[in-house]
Amino acid sequence: MSEASARYGLDDLLTLMAVLRDSDQGCPWDVKQDWDSIVPHTLEEAYEVADAIERRAFGELPGELGDLLFQVVYYSQFASEEGRFDFHDVIDVLTAKMVARHPHVFPDGTLDSRRPPGVSADEVETASVKTRWEALKAQERETRQAVSVLDDVPRTLPALSRGAKLSKRAARVGFDWPDDQGVFDKIREELAEVEEAAEQQDADHVREEIGDLLFAVTNLARRFDVDPERALREANGKFERRFRYVEEALSAQEDGVERANLDEMERHWQAAKRRETSAS
Repeated sequence: MSEASARYGLDDLLTLMAVLRDSDQGCPWDVKQDWDSIVPHTLEEAYEVADAIERRAFGELPGELGDLLFQVVYYSQFASEEGRFDFHDVIDVLTAKMVARHPHVFPDGTLDSRRPPGVSADEVETASVKTRWEALKAQERETRQAVSVLDDVPRTLPALSRGAKLSKRAARVGFDWPDDQGVFDKIREELAEVEEAAEQQDADHVREEIGDLLFAVTNLARRFDVDPERALREANGKFERRFRYVEEALSAQEDGVERANLDEMERHWQAAKRRETSAS
C-alpha cells in the first residue's frame, strides 16, 4: 500500500499471497499448502460467511468475506505457480459466464450492452429468464462433455445440500412427483421402513433407511423452496437456545442438570418454548 493510499487493493492482496508462498521469504505454513490441504479451510470460511449473515452480524462480514476471498486467491496462486491460470483468468471466466447467462440484461452479449432504458427488472418475465438460464447451463455442461444432468453437482457439498441439488436436477427433466402429496406419502413410507429396520435390529439397514428418509425430506424442502441446510441450522440453533435455558434453570437447583429427571427437564423445555413464543 503506497503512502498516498488509505486502503489496500486487490493487487496488494495478490502480492501478499505471492510473498507468503515464496520459498525463500514466505511463511513456512503457507509454502507447504497445496490444493487439497486448503479445501477444508474453504468450506469452513463459507460456513462462517453464512453464519455471520444469519446472525445479521454485518460488522463481522467484511472480515469473513475477506477470508473466503483469500481462499480463491490461494487456489489462483497454486495455479499460477503451475502455469495453469491466474486470478485474472478467474475474473475473466466468471464475468464472461455471467454476461452470457444474462441475455435479458446484456442483450448483445457484452458487458457494455444494457437492457433498454425504461424496462425495469420487474418487467422481465421471471419464468423466461429461468428457462434461458437453465438452457445456457445445459449448453455449458454439453461443452464440458457431461453425460448426466447430475455430473456437476459437487460431491463435497454437505449431504443435505447435495441431496436437494440432485433431486432438483432430476426434477428439471421430469423425474418428480406430480404434487406435494406424493412427497408426504414418500416420507411416511420411508419412516415406516426405518421402523421396520429398527425392529430387525439391523444397524446397516437402519442407516440405509434413515438416509432414504433424509433424502425424501430434502425433496419436501425443494418442493417448498426451502434450503434444507439452512432449515436444519436454524433448528439446531433453536434446540441450542432452549437446552441452554433448561441448563440455566436447573443450575439454580442443588442437583443441577446432570441429576435432573426427564420430567424436570421437559418442564423447563416447555417454559423455554413459551418464552420464545411470547417474545415473537
